Amino acid sequence: MTPGPKYQVLHRTVFEYALPVTESVNALHLEPRKFPFQRTLQAFVGVTPPTRLRRFHDLFENVTHHFEVLPPHQRLEITSRIRIQNLKLELPDGARELGEEAYEDPETRERIWPFLQESHYVSSHPEIWREAIDLTTGIHSIFDKASAIMSWIHREFRYETGSTQVNTHLEEAFAHRHGVCQDFTHVMIGLCRAVGIPARYASGYLYNGPRDHLVGSQASHAWAEVYLPNVGWVGFDPTNDNLADERYIKVAVGRDYDDVAPIKGSYRGTGHCMLSVTVEVERLDA
Repeated sequence: MTPGPKYQVLHRTVFEYALPVTESVNALHLEPRKFPFQRTLQAFVGVTPPTRLRRFHDLFENVTHHFEVLPPHQRLEITSRIRIQNLKLELPDGARELGEEAYEDPETRERIWPFLQESHYVSSHPEIWREAIDLTTGIHSIFDKASAIMSWIHREFRYETGSTQVNTHLEEAFAHRHGVCQDFTHVMIGLCRAVGIPARYASGYLYNGPRDHLVGSQASHAWAEVYLPNVGWVGFDPTNDNLADERYIKVAVGRDYDDVAPIKGSYRGTGHCMLSVTVEVERLDA
């Protein structure tokens, strides 16, 4: 495989509470796991107030950090710094022609089963099934079906920051035809699963260089991945209508956002909290 660019990402999240809070318990997906087209060169995750981080791999092999801040505190800061190198996305000959008969191998069926089922934010709904059938009828290859679904979402849905929340369900985004990258990704996953194509959620970042005009850069980004037998998981980004190539920095994967949220937790105390998030993505060898 051809070596690709190196990137550095700084991700800082700060919670500032109106009154002291206690018993903050959190799980983080901020350090990349191993992926075929990406290798991690350096990773650091830190928390203030200082506390012990427990590092482990979850059900989907994502690197996960868990921590607790039990004493009273009015500010919680979580910082991650990562450096990665991507490989050029090169699909082998014939990968774009594979049909769904390639899923019939028993080992493949076992591997893809979780990504064909309903999940927390992705349901099996009649309207979604009908749309998926309309979009893919007459198309043989898995790749072309996924591409048709991706392009339809990009064409028909409006990217609108603030129009949805992190807990917005697929059905709401599908009905209103707007949202952000998380919503577009859930819709694509639902449409793919409806026609028997295993699809999963990928979270990470997107480098937007000086000549590019991609939506979702300088923030956490999300896209869908489709399983191609004899190839592996290939990313499709409906927000920008292109494959997730060497500009994409992948951190975690799962059935939907619930499995890969960068920060997920709870605390005891006031509900008045000011949240600020900073993401900086830099290409090191540009």
